Formats: sequence, C-alpha cells, structure tokens
Amino acid sequence: MAESNFVDYVKICCRSGKGGDGCMHLLRDKKTAMGGPDGGDGGRGGDIIVRGNAQMWTLLHLKYRKHVIAEPGGNGRDSNCHGKDGKDDYLDVPLGTVAKDAETGEFLFEITRDGQEEILLKGGRGGLGNANFKSSTNQTPRYAIPGREGKEEWKILELKVLADIGLVGFPNAGKSTLLSVITAAKPEIADYPFTTIVPNLGIVEYRDYKSFVVADIPGIIEGAHEGKGLGLRFLRHIERNATLLFMIPADSKDIKAEYKVLLNELKKFNKELLDKKRLLAITKSDLLDKELMAEMKKELPKVPHIFISSATNFNIIQLKDKLWSMINED
Repeated sequence: MAESNFVDYVKICCRSGKGGDGCMHLLRDKKTAMGGPDGGDGGRGGDIIVRGNAQMWTLLHLKYRKHVIAEPGGNGRDSNCHGKDGKDDYLDVPLGTVAKDAETGEFLFEITRDGQEEILLKGGRGGLGNANFKSSTNQTPRYAIPGREGKEEWKILELKVLADIGLVGFPNAGKSTLLSVITAAKPEIADYPFTTIVPNLGIVEYRDYKSFVVADIPGIIEGAHEGKGLGLRFLRHIERNATLLFMIPADSKDIKAEYKVLLNELKKFNKELLDKKRLLAITKSDLLDKELMAEMKKELPKVPHIFISSATNFNIIQLKDKLWSMINED
C-alpha cells in the first residue's frame, strides 16, 4: 500500500433524506362524487449507513467526499398510494473503523465484522396521508402530515488497525525489518528515524497452516501522547492490538529506561493499554555473545523477554512460538 494512499481519518458532512409528505386527497371519479379520504403516506427519507468491508484497508475513498447526501422519500399520492422510500446511502469502510460525532466527540459505534451495518444518520419519517385520520366523527379529514426533515451533521470516521500483535518501539528499533522477515510485507526500511509513517500489516504464517496478523506502528518518541513526532495520529492503532511486542535494540544505552518511556507514553494516552499482554524483544542481538546476554538479563525490566536478530534469524522461530502462545492463552 502506498503511503500516500493510507488514510485513517475523515470528517464528512452527512445529510439524511427528508421524509415524503403525506397526501390530502378525497376520492373523486365518474362513479363517486363525494368519496372519502384516500391520501397515501409519504415514503421515509434515506438513511446514511456505514458498512464493514473486509477487503478495504483505508478510508482513502472518503477523503475527498466531504458531503454525503441520502435520497428524500417520495410524497404520498391519491388512491392510498404510498410514496417511494428514499434510497439509503452506504459507506463501505475497513474493519476497525470507529464513528464519532464531530461536534461533541461522542462515540457512536465501531465496525468490527464484514458486512456489519450501522446507521450513521437516520432519514426523516414519512408524513401521514389524510386516510389515516378518518373516523366515525371525522369522515372527510382535509389535512395530512408533512414528512420530517432529514438531519445534517458532521461525523468523523476513524480507522484503528485490527491486528493480533502490535510492534511498539522508538524509531529505528527494527520493527519494519522484523515485519519483513516474518511476513510477506515489504515496508520501507532505512537507517534514519521515521522511515515508517503509516501502519503496515503483515500475516505471519505459523505451524500447521495457522496464521496471525502483525501491525508495524510508526515509531513512538517521548511526548507522543501530546502529539510530538507522529504522536496521536498513530497511537490509537495500538488500541486494537491484542498483544504488544516492545522492541528495543541491544545497543541501546539503557534498555530499562527506554522501556519505561514507551510504557509511560502508552499509559498517558490510554491507561487500558497497560492491561494488554506484553513481550519485550531485544533486537540486533547478533551483536551480543551468550555471556553478554546473561549479564543484560539481570538489568532487563520484569516482563517476559526474548533476544532476537532479524538479520541472522536468531530466535525468530521462538519469537513466533511465544507470540502464538500469548495470543491464544486465556
């Protein structure tokens, strides 16, 4: 996926359809000079509906569609004819999309299943024709109810990447390199910070034809929860990952301190992230010998850990085993 094609946030103006007016009509034909009421009801206005689509990975198709307008309902007609219902407008979105009210920030719903449908904005109700008001005391009502106006509101659609494993680390921690080794994904890799500026997804093939999904999240820096670096723009993607793989290179000055900074950024962004399962991977471990690894273990944070090297495939199979076990444990 080209970086410029990854869009995970759109703000759109939605206008649902107006309900059709009810009809006021009294039956008149060559056989009936003074007939009763036969005005039909108006059709309902079209809804704006968000629908999950497992084949989509971005909100790019909505980026330049700032206005979404549903069809109005048709007016009722004589002979008790019901007006045509307005056509609903469907917005297909990737799984993991969250809808919010742009003005209040209120959470509306989230799309997590293929084919799941949620009404983003409901259309106006159709008006009642005068035939509905006929009674023993009012046999020729000469009034009908107009259809209700549709609503016009600004909505936000926000994509949170769905994955089993989220890679968390500072820029140049080796996240993209690991993703390229354990999956078929081809993220951009270079020796400068913020090579990754959009989340990359990859499917890891495991034993007996099993698989799980890994998300490479752009690097976190201190102050990311305040918007520094790529900050808030991508921290939300971590919320949808079941397990977090913290990655810190073996040549780091202080692994324990770096882990603490990463953990603190997640905590300040969303405390619930601390409830997720965590595994610490010490990358670039081809630089270490067994004695040095043994010494480093004494200084590591009190969290499950593993030494790996994407360059030499050191402990890569063991890493997959650990991750699979964490995903599937109760």
